[in-house]
Formats: sequence, structure tokens, C-alpha cells
Amino acid sequence: MTSVQLVSPPSELIQADVERAFAEDIGAGDATAELLPANATASAALTCREEAVMAGIDWFNTCFRRLDPQVQIEWTVRDGDRVAAGSVICRLRGKARALVTAERSALNFLQLLSGTATATAAHVAAVAGTEVRVLDTRKTVPGLRLAQKYAVRCGGGHNHRVGLYDAILVKENHIIAAGSIKAAAEAARRLHPKLLLEIEVENLDELQQALDAGADRIMLDNFTLPLMREAVSIAKGRAELEISGNVDLSTIGEYASTGVDFISVGALTKHVRAVDLSLRLKLD
Repeated sequence: MTSVQLVSPPSELIQADVERAFAEDIGAGDATAELLPANATASAALTCREEAVMAGIDWFNTCFRRLDPQVQIEWTVRDGDRVAAGSVICRLRGKARALVTAERSALNFLQLLSGTATATAAHVAAVAGTEVRVLDTRKTVPGLRLAQKYAVRCGGGHNHRVGLYDAILVKENHIIAAGSIKAAAEAARRLHPKLLLEIEVENLDELQQALDAGADRIMLDNFTLPLMREAVSIAKGRAELEISGNVDLSTIGEYASTGVDFISVGALTKHVRAVDLSLRLKLD
């Protein structure tokens, strides 16, 4: 599905995600699972009920293996694969109690992350034929940022900064506090010379100021299409240009045609619709 390198977050992070999910779902124990015979084993089939791009297999697997280390899990797909509606994508066999207890948390991870990957793939398809790279933002589900950013890569997108520590993005309030775009840029270079410096601008005058200040990347905030094209002409490769604001599937293709380098889409991780999955169990 995607040529973007797919490297899952560290296993310790995935395990921590699962532990938090189990703490809120299982608590002191699964009272309903106790209705099943303690030694019963079962098999299960996972069906994807709609066309989707997969993401989150490691989280899914970790949920079941946390409760039954000997569980057998066989996948027919990998993260980043597009699957057809009605496809059986995974089969499991293990302790019945463990399967029913882990089911909801496992599906929650897989549905959410596959939803992010599927939405990303749609936006990437909409800019096909251009050099534009689709970026995510920091508008993520609290506590699941690295998981969702991984899902964006599964859908063919690229990651913006992970947090407030790995790049500098100077926005309106930063400029007001610093006194000017130039002053903010100078402080950024002095304090963090190795970090990418991006400056958000709201008009062409600010664009020129950001170029003169030596920004690595400039974010065009809510520019009209004609202004986007003019900005590309003015920048002439002196800095990377990113579009942000009012981006959706109906606009991203036109925006990409202006010649900018990046388009960031908060909806990839903020407006997530879970993929429809079903896990059916059968006692041995």
C-alpha cells in the first residue's frame, strides 16, 4: 500500500498502551469471562467489514499475548495493506477466557489505527501525481500519539514533529511575545540551532519576513489558492512551504497543484472514524 518506511514504535510503548487499556477495561477482573470453563479453548476469526487500510497489528497481538502467551495468531495481511470488505484477515486460537477478555481492547486499537491509516490513504490518493507530502499534526488522541503517527505512515502519509521538543513552530502568539518574526527566528537559532525552524505566516508580507529570517519551512495559514501560488513563486525554493487550514478531501487536490511541498491535515488523527471489524469466537 505504502512506500513510507513502516517502523512500529518500541515494543515497550505498545505494551504500555495495552496495560493502560486493560486497566480501564478489565480492572479487577472480567466478571463475564468467568462464566466460561476455566480450561476451555476456542478459535476466532477476524473479519473486516469494509474496505480499509490496516494499522495496529502489533497492538492487537500484544493484547491477546498479554493474557495468553501461547495464543496462536495467523494474519493474512500486514500493516499498510488495503483489504476488501468482508475479508477474513486474522485467525486466532487459544484460551477462551483470554480471547473474550482481550477482544474489545484489541479491536479498539486496530479499529482506531486502521481508521487513521484509511483516512490518510484517501488524502494521499487525492494528491497523486504531485510532489506534495501529506503530513499529520499534534491533534492526536491523548496518550496514543506515536501509535497514530505510525498509522499515518501505514496510510502513506508522513509525520510532522512528534511533539514540542523535536522541531520549532513559531506561530502568531510566539511572534507577538517575541516582538517580531525576525526576533523569534533569531532566538530559535540561538537556543536550538539544530532543530528545524518553521514559521507560520498569514500573508505575503509575513512570508517575506520569514524568508529573510532564514526559516527552514514556512506554514501558509489559510491562504487562498491565488496567494498559495504567489507564495510558491516568491519563495522559489528558499524554504519549504506547507499549507495548513481548511484542508479536506474536497480541497487538498487543488492545494497540491499550487506547488507547495507539504500539506498538513489535522483530521487524519482528530476526526477518526473507526474501521468496522468483527471477531467471532467458536469453542473447541
